Amino acid sequence: MAKKSKDARVQVILECTEHKESGMPGTSRYITTKNRKNTPDRMELKKFNPILKRMTIHREIK
Repeated sequence: MAKKSKDARVQVILECTEHKESGMPGTSRYITTKNRKNTPDRMELKKFNPILKRMTIHREIK
């Protein structure tokens, strides 16, 4: 059984905001980690979207 820790570093999923609005099939998602103490708000990063073939803003979900 895995031990539940109270670490500050957690895994987050980033999803493309422009891809949802375009109506094209598929999604562009990245998994990364963040420090909960330093960045309590949702993250926003510019990442490459392979479907749209350009850099877009990816926002943290869940």
